[in-house]
Formats: sequence, structure tokens, C-alpha cells
Amino acid sequence: MTFEFHKYQGTGNDFVIIDNRKQFFPKDNIKLVKTICDRKFGVGADGLILLENHPEVDFLMVYYNADGRPSSMCGNGGRCIVAFAKALQIINEETVFEAVDGLHNASVKEGKVHLKMQDVSEIKEAKDYLFLDTGSPHHIQTTDTLTQLNVKEEGSRIRYSSLYGEAGSNINFVEKKGENTFAVRTYERGVEDETLSCGTGVTAVALAMYHTQQANEESVQLEVEGGTLEVTFEASHQGYSNIYLIGPATLVFKGQWEC
Repeated sequence: MTFEFHKYQGTGNDFVIIDNRKQFFPKDNIKLVKTICDRKFGVGADGLILLENHPEVDFLMVYYNADGRPSSMCGNGGRCIVAFAKALQIINEETVFEAVDGLHNASVKEGKVHLKMQDVSEIKEAKDYLFLDTGSPHHIQTTDTLTQLNVKEEGSRIRYSSLYGEAGSNINFVEKKGENTFAVRTYERGVEDETLSCGTGVTAVALAMYHTQQANEESVQLEVEGGTLEVTFEASHQGYSNIYLIGPATLVFKGQWEC
């Protein structure tokens, strides 16, 4: 089997994206997905995304982590598949698509993809961390030594601890850099390593920082290892709505896979 793939990145979070509207890709082949994502024996990516037809909206997003298994929502992956759909001329500047966590609106403006995330009604506060779900589960804790932190080691320890059980969680470490600016490093489950950026992670961080009054505006800048993202939202007594993850999504290269 030979098929074309495109590699995209959003602030260093990279994905292999495949146009699967003709349903040729073997979606239950965990080994194939894992091999494609492998950085030594494959293309190399944090995840693989299939773009498929949808009966009611513009397209369906099917997401796999680098371990080859289907996963929860990926924010940067969502932004990248919107850019891919625009390149395929499936959409123009605006779109509605379905992902594993439901429908998403998105638009492309001045080279950035604005992706609407699901509403968040609950943020759990513990002594040393916060937890919330922004399409994927996220543990958030602050630190004053972000650059020195061993994110893979500490993130793995928390991810596999009894705190989250077998399902685990993504782990985010945050350091305040300005009034509404925060540096973020993330350990992602499924990748089982630090990634250069995590879209649902920075979304969770922005809401958590506002919730704990460490941010005072409904627009937060997040500095990740791969660049800068913005999260905007509307806060109310019911929680957070009109949440947008905003940032670039860029084609790296395209190629053919033979197997």
C-alpha cells in the first residue's frame, strides 16, 4: 500500500495528516500508526490525524497518539487539520468539523488558526495542583524553576501515580512571566515525553491561571517551547465559554509512505 501524507506543525507540536476520505487507511493497525510516528524508523510525529468525510459538517478529525492508539482531543492537531482542510480547498476561511469531543468551529485569520474549544464548567483545586478537562485531562502545577525542571521524569511520575490511575493525565508545569503571560512545559500521555507544545494543555493553563486570579484578563499568552499561543475566553459563574486556542499551523513537508 502506498499513500500520500502531509506533515504539519503547530508551535512545534507535529502531526502526520492523511486525507482518508476514501477510507483506505487501516484504522485498527496500531503498529502502523506507531511506526509512522516513530522519529527514527518513520516520519516522526507527536500524533497522526485522519481527515474523513462527515455527513453534516465539513469533515471528521480522527486522532491517534504517537503510541498508535486513538486518543482524546488534540488542540494543536485540530488547528493543523483546519489548515490542511483549507489547503485541500475543503473549506475557505471558516469551518465546522467534528472531533472525538464533539463539534468545533474554527477560522483562519492572518496566518493563524482560531479553534473554538469545548466549554469548561469545572476546575478542581487541590493543595499543590489544579485539574480540568479541555477535551483532554490536564494536571497543572506552578513552579519557579521551569527551565531547570526535568519534565519527562517529573511528568511521568505524576502521570503514572495513583492520583490518575490507569487512564493517566497530561501534566503541565507553569511559570508566570508577566501579568497575563505564562511559560508552559507539558508532558503528554500517549507520547510519553515532553512535547514542544500542547494545545489543550495551554488552554487548561489559561483557564486555571484566571480561575486562581494569577491572570486578570480573558486573553492569556502562553509561551511554549515551540513558540507562543493565545487563549481567549468568556468567564461566568457557570464556567468558561467561547474558548479559543489561537496560533500558527504550518505545512512542514509532504511525502509518500510505502508498506
